[in-house]
Amino acid sequence: MTSREQLLATTFVDLADTLVAGFDVIEFLHTLATRSVELLDADAAGIMLADQRGGLRVLASSTEEARLLELHELQNDEGPCLDCFRSGSPVAQEDLATMRTSWPDFTAKLEQLGFHSAQALPMRLRDETIGALNLFRAKPGRLSPADLGLGQAMADVATVGLMQERAISASEVLATQLQTALNSRVRLEQAKGVLAERTGLPMEQAFQLMRDYARHHNRLLSEVATNIIEGLLDDTTLRRRTRQRR
Repeated sequence: MTSREQLLATTFVDLADTLVAGFDVIEFLHTLATRSVELLDADAAGIMLADQRGGLRVLASSTEEARLLELHELQNDEGPCLDCFRSGSPVAQEDLATMRTSWPDFTAKLEQLGFHSAQALPMRLRDETIGALNLFRAKPGRLSPADLGLGQAMADVATVGLMQERAISASEVLATQLQTALNSRVRLEQAKGVLAERTGLPMEQAFQLMRDYARHHNRLLSEVATNIIEGLLDDTTLRRRTRQRR
């Protein structure tokens, strides 16, 4: 088995394994985002999910640029992810010229951030769409049919996992978890900014430091973020304890 096949197998296991104690929605979605970049011909990925009121929220992104682009998409109510969520179908355009016609503001921001193509895959189970997986590329053109199929399969498995967790726990658990995840995301962004200012690291590396610490110490990202904001964890402790567990 090749390393890519091993990563693919591990990814599907990780995306299906939602019925665990202390299930962390944010970590789960970041796994989907990062593995999408590792396994597909994409340079960045982001995930939007619907909150309790049915509005989309950015909950995970593989890079800071992807996060900013998704936020811009929501603020301007324009882009492939919104169309994908509303239609429940994959959305992509052939080239930048066509994208500029469909999404002028979004496409301008896309190019400004160094990307030249974008497409979105629905996170859907039967008739219910709970969000969308965004895939961004530095080069123009759509993903290959093989990558599109794999990306949709990953989104489907993640959706089934989330919906299964909701069905077993309670009919309202997913909505509550997503709202909790949204609140946690605010704390994560605050903690990421605090840590970046303290260390001088780029935002993405500051977040990765937090994420590594949480994973190596079996702690929730939201808990680590709160401790950083409250001054209970400094960057020296984060680095030292993360290295010790490796």
